[in-house]
Amino acid sequence: MSSLPILQLRAVGKSYGGNRVLKGIDLDVMRGEIVTLIGPSGSGKTTALRCMNFLEAYDEGEVWIKGQLLGYRSSGRTSRDRDSEASLAEVRRPVAMVFQQFNLWPHMTVLANVTAPLLLSKKMSKALAQSKALAALERVGLEHKAAAYPSQLSGGQQQRVGIARALAVEPEVMLLDEPTSALDPERVEEVLSVIRSLAQDGMTMVMVTHEMSFAAKISDKVVFMEAGQIVESGSPAQLFGNSRTQRLQQFLKPWLDRSLPFATTTACMTSASAGVEVGNVSH
Repeated sequence: MSSLPILQLRAVGKSYGGNRVLKGIDLDVMRGEIVTLIGPSGSGKTTALRCMNFLEAYDEGEVWIKGQLLGYRSSGRTSRDRDSEASLAEVRRPVAMVFQQFNLWPHMTVLANVTAPLLLSKKMSKALAQSKALAALERVGLEHKAAAYPSQLSGGQQQRVGIARALAVEPEVMLLDEPTSALDPERVEEVLSVIRSLAQDGMTMVMVTHEMSFAAKISDKVVFMEAGQIVESGSPAQLFGNSRTQRLQQFLKPWLDRSLPFATTTACMTSASAGVEVGNVSH
């Protein structure tokens, strides 16, 4: 793993009118690392994620991808010129995003949905784009659905197509915005299984989720946010088993109360967390 972060946030802030929704976020994401953002609704998790690829234009601080400033022509806290669309596209090329609501084009087949970014942004030939799209669909177990339309798929299948679309562009970092929140409970595991497989392959990921058990098992770093700020961050063992702040303890209590008093998972194995089961219950 490189000693330099592949993704860096430095004092990142974002306001909508008079509402300051991010208040100076600092975060380093190392290559191969899985970072999970947790926290109550409205805490700024999704806004922070969207600032990481400039889907939201942050207005304070800096975001760096592989050592390049994202979104602006110069760094600093003063007024800055927004970068050109061509430069933006180039800097964020290593990053792909998986959306909460799938964002598939309903009039296009599964194959066409996955192929489109390769044709539009990568300027690939149709034959090469389709080949890469089929490989990505096979990676998520949906190559047999290539000719289907989104309306013919379950929610879990649609989200797996969304993951395939992100994979097809061969990103170095994947951003996942609550990838299971729009799914029926019985479809959640099929999506988590794909994400787990990507993690095992070494994909760098930043994920917003309410699946506390999954976050505890898969993450290298967990970041707890509230009111636009990072309240606490650290390993899953620290945050889920030995949290320092009363607010995080309060946030986790409903999930912990529903957990069974068995041994902890490997990810959270720590003496301070004895008696807390994190393996089978989702928040």
